[in-house]
Parts: sequence; structure tokens; C-alpha cells
Amino acid sequence: MKRTKIREILLSNEMDYAVTVKGWVRSLRNNQFIAVNDGSCMGNLQVVIDLNTDPEIVKLITPGASISVSGTVIASMGKGQRVEVKAEKVEVIGACDPEVFPLQLKNKPSLEYLREIAHLRFRTNTFGAVFRVRHALAFAIHEFFNKRRFVYLHTPIITSSDAEGAGEMFRVTQLPFDNPPRNEDGTVNFKEDFFGRSTNLTVSGQLEAELGAMAFSEVYTFGPTFRAENSNTARHLAEFWMIEPEVAFNDIHDNMDLAEDFIKYVIQYAMDHNREDLDFLDQRLEDEEKQKPMQDRSGMSLIQKLEMVLTHKFERITYTEAIDILLASPHYKKKKFQYDVKWGIDLQSEHERYLVEKHFQKPVIVTGYPKDIKAFYMRRNEDGKTVAAMDILAPGIGEIVGGSQREERLDMLVERMNEMHIPTEEMYWYLDTRRFGSVPHAGFGLGFERLVQFVTGMTNIRDVIPFPRTPKNADF
Repeated sequence: MKRTKIREILLSNEMDYAVTVKGWVRSLRNNQFIAVNDGSCMGNLQVVIDLNTDPEIVKLITPGASISVSGTVIASMGKGQRVEVKAEKVEVIGACDPEVFPLQLKNKPSLEYLREIAHLRFRTNTFGAVFRVRHALAFAIHEFFNKRRFVYLHTPIITSSDAEGAGEMFRVTQLPFDNPPRNEDGTVNFKEDFFGRSTNLTVSGQLEAELGAMAFSEVYTFGPTFRAENSNTARHLAEFWMIEPEVAFNDIHDNMDLAEDFIKYVIQYAMDHNREDLDFLDQRLEDEEKQKPMQDRSGMSLIQKLEMVLTHKFERITYTEAIDILLASPHYKKKKFQYDVKWGIDLQSEHERYLVEKHFQKPVIVTGYPKDIKAFYMRRNEDGKTVAAMDILAPGIGEIVGGSQREERLDMLVERMNEMHIPTEEMYWYLDTRRFGSVPHAGFGLGFERLVQFVTGMTNIRDVIPFPRTPKNADF
């Protein structure tokens, strides 16, 4: 008989029909009641086996084992489930020794422990919920842009440009490490390398997306990006995914509208399609908050935080206004900020969260940042000091989106590139978009893992990507 997903059984109103289910054992009670989960949903299906079932088979029905059950769906007389399956045939597909099964060795494994066994953590309720939500968000991203007729552009993973100018990139090379070919001055001769030049893993698909926008008007990228930043914090990964739309003829205001619509759309999609997972994660976060001292509690549940984003129009302020608000705040006057506040600084997470959570109590979009702390491609404002940049700040996490109107004026762009020592001759292809039919255009970048963190309430970014890549860690 064809396999039926547990989700379909739990959602169906039908009774007294034959099914075959396959999944992994979560528990066995009284040698009769098996809780089975196949990953299709949060809930387990209770399977009731005959007390006369072969003891040798029952002995193998342990947590972690995979089984196949054929039987009949009936109304459940027990508490906690509406239906159950009365088993007629039980087959153990893959046995699991509970004495060595890592998830069975600890009663309530910590997130830290589960990171050490990332290849098995998907089987827990927490990570099952997180990665079902991650899938839903990824699907919603494509759906959002597809409905608006954007072209999905696959930008290169291997690149010779550094979009951010940060220089923290992973080199891609076939040259021998112990004896690379060298120029007369002793530097490595990358002309002998596979691509005939120095190449790296990309930190962003934005620059290439701009090229696509100059033909299709609306494009977006959604792919892996890499940063060789030697940071072991809960906010950093060496490999992560980015969503980067670019839109011709858009200005900074259009860009803010698009980003706000986008965030609300994907969150609403998760709320509509993964409410069971989100309710579980909400309860998990509430239990976690209870363990903290009263002064460290957020005071807002996960569902409340998501609803705050959905029901409020995002506040829009300039960077200068943000600095003025921070300087006038009780937090600043009582010296509660760890980092100083003055015009020209790059806002820290504590500043961003104050604006969102304390002052406005809703998401905030900050625009008009000082040009000296922003990238070369951002359009200079008329004051000469600021650029048409925007950051969207969200509760609990701070910056979640960064973007700008791009500098479409060739002379201004070249001037800025020269100021920042970015070689214009190597970026001729980028400058050609300003030489041949330049138009105002804008875009933004959103780190997918930051979005998943926000929607699931997970506090460590390593817990929202299947296999985290961090300094000294590339297991699994």
C-alpha cells in the first residue's frame, strides 16, 4: 500500500480507512503505544499494536528506530490525540540502539550539544520546527518575487570582485600552496591560476544583479555567500544565504516600500502555513525566558513580535533623527549603552533595538547614513555628507535589511571609487551600466539566516542553518 504522510492523517476528518505510515519512533509506552513522527509536521501519530505482537519485534521498537506500520485509522479514546492507527502489521526498517543513540543519551539535550550532532538534530521537535519554517520562508521568497514578475538571476559564486570592499573573502585557487608561481617582485602570479586572475567566493550577488536590472528592470538573487570573518559569535557564519533584489527606475522610497512589503509577505506566509511550528517555538521561547532574571526578559512573545511587524506600518526616520533620539534617551543619559552615541558612528545592535523596542515600539527604517560608513555604490545625497542608504530594524534582532539607491551618475561613482581605492579599470563592466543607458535604481540585501532567526525566535544563527560553517568548524 502507498505510504500516507502523518500530516495528512492528522488533518483528515475521515475514519476507518486503511493506511501505511513510515517514520521514526519517538517513544513506546507499555509495549503497546508507539509515538511515530515522519517529519511532515510537528505532531506524532499514535500507533496501537496488539499485545500479542512478537516480542522480538517489540524489543526493536526503540526511540530513533524507523518503522513501517500498516493498519486502520480510528478515533482515539486517549487524551492528546483525535485519531490513532490500530496496527495490523509492524515492520522495523532500521533498528536503533538506545544505549548509544545520542538523542537518547540526554534527557533534554541543550542546543550546544545538538550543534555537536548537527547530522541528527533535525529529529528533535525544535529543529524540525525551525527547518520547516525555513523551508516555508524560502518558498515564500520565490513566490513574492514571482508574483511581481521579477526575474530570478543566478549570480556567480566564484568572483573576482569584492562587492563590500571588506576584503574578508575565501580565495579560490588551483595553484600549489607550497610553491606557487611568482612574479619578479615576489608576488603570486595569478595569471597561471585556473581563471587567469585572483578569484574568491562571493560575498554578494548585488553588483551582478545590477547588470540584470539594466535589462529586465526587476531581478532578484537568492543564493549562498561567504565571508572569511574570524568571528565566533552567535551572529556570524562563514557561509550563509542572501536575498538581493535590484529594481531599475526605483528610488530610495520605492526601495523602502518593496522591502516592507517583502518582509510582511514572507512572515505572513509562515504564520498561515506553519502556525503549529511557530506556536511550539513560541512556547519554547517563553519557557526559555522564564529561566532569565526578570530584568533580562524581552516582555514580548514570538507571536506578538511577528504580529507587531505585520500590523504596523514601519516608522521611517533619518540617521540624524535616530542619533538625536538616542542622545536624548534615558538610556544614554544613564550610561546604559555600551557603545558611544554620536553623529558618524555605525549604529550598534543595542542602539537599533532601543529605537525599535523602546522608543517606537515597531519596526523602523533608518535612511540617510553618513557616506563614510557606507559602501561605494550608494547614491550621494545633496548634502554631500550622507547617502541614500536604508536599514530596516526589527525587534529582538536589530538590523535585518540593508539597502540603498545606487549611484547611477558615472562621474560621482568614479569619484567615490577613487576615494575608496577601488580599481575602476577592473570594474569596467560595472561602470558600463552607467555609461550605456544609466537609470536610477535601488535594491537591498537580506541575510536569510537572520530572517529565519527572527521568525523562529532562535538566538544563535548556527541553529537556523542545517550545517553551520564557522571558524575551525566544517563538520558534516
